[in-house]
Amino acid sequence: MRAAIRPGSAPAGILTAPPSKSMAHRAVLCAALAEGTSRLTHLAHSQDIDATLGAAAAFGAAVRMEDGGAAITGVGIPRPASGPVDCCESGSTLRFLIPLAALSGAPVTFTGRGRLMQRPQSVYQELFARQGLRFEQAGDSLTVAGPLGSGELELAGDVSSQFVSGLLFALPLLEGDSTLRLRPPVESRSYIQMTRAAQAAFGVESRWLDEHTLLVPGGQRYTARDAAIEGDWSQAAFPAVLGALAGDVTVTGLDPDTLQGDAVILQILRRCGAEIHPAADGVRFVKSPLHGVEIDLADCPDLGPVLMAMGLLCRGKTVIRNAGRLRLKESDRIAAMEQELRKLGGNIESEGGTITIRESVLHPPAEPLCGHNDHRVVMSLTVLAAAAGLPAVIEGAEAVRKSWPDFFAGMRQLGLEVEEDAG
Repeated sequence: MRAAIRPGSAPAGILTAPPSKSMAHRAVLCAALAEGTSRLTHLAHSQDIDATLGAAAAFGAAVRMEDGGAAITGVGIPRPASGPVDCCESGSTLRFLIPLAALSGAPVTFTGRGRLMQRPQSVYQELFARQGLRFEQAGDSLTVAGPLGSGELELAGDVSSQFVSGLLFALPLLEGDSTLRLRPPVESRSYIQMTRAAQAAFGVESRWLDEHTLLVPGGQRYTARDAAIEGDWSQAAFPAVLGALAGDVTVTGLDPDTLQGDAVILQILRRCGAEIHPAADGVRFVKSPLHGVEIDLADCPDLGPVLMAMGLLCRGKTVIRNAGRLRLKESDRIAAMEQELRKLGGNIESEGGTITIRESVLHPPAEPLCGHNDHRVVMSLTVLAAAAGLPAVIEGAEAVRKSWPDFFAGMRQLGLEVEEDAG
């Protein structure tokens, strides 16, 4: 699909943030592991969330979609899936479920698309090898078999917090206690805290012994409950940056006390000079002269693409550090954004996990922009083209379906002229 962005009036209006994808993954799995029926409200469909809902059903949970949510009757201990579990392109789905699949000795095969099976699984591979468990990857599939053992487990803390979360979901269901020792540095700690908070809401506890060690008591069981999914700060960053660069945008449906690490977008924008005001059930972002700053992405990697785009319209220089994990996402997000931003005249360069962006005089691209099969790349390019008043066509724009299928409708709600073309 192509999305054509045309210059128009300054973006303005109110937009409700979609439900948090990160919190939805966690709530769905907790509900699927609980005995009894949980009702999740403010749950939106996307390819990633549908993958987790489908996987929950594959492991024995009964999933019934309701208006604006889902009723999930869990199974307590997941049953071995009878066939391949399709994770689509969702890294969270795959990494959260691998330890759960290994609770029994039955083999479970996961399948995926795009770059999913190319993304690192070394943390689990090493752990499974130490316990003598099956872990076989071939092409676009991965087969594992347990039984996973409790006890002392050590793993790297700087590859992805998803490995830590996956173990947190499974270890409480074992009889013995477990200790998770994370080799520093521990990045994306906020995502680990989100997992622990979701589990606590469903009656499962863990605790930090020190900043690198988690104690996970065994013999626990998840308890069914009803829960509403909070708004997504990762997605809110796109209209927030758009408003701060070019208009007057209010984003509603956000929890100011969230554990989501991407809520740091407020601090980053304020440091850049953005005019930000509290609003009813949300935050208002008003066009301001922004300047470059240094940004640490260690705890908020998903903000990387939109901050790279924003940096081109900030006075001076923007430096983004600890961004190396962006190379291991749906695309190599650093390389993808460099390639596309340069088509617009952007001055951007990178070395390893450090990205330097300088204020640039932009121009319409001579050729269509490419979405690189990456939802955050597509959304970031849309925000930049609209903020800079540049006509642009983005190919592969259907990638937004992965996390925010209604993204372009939301942009039109703010007054952007966007036309989607299936051709």
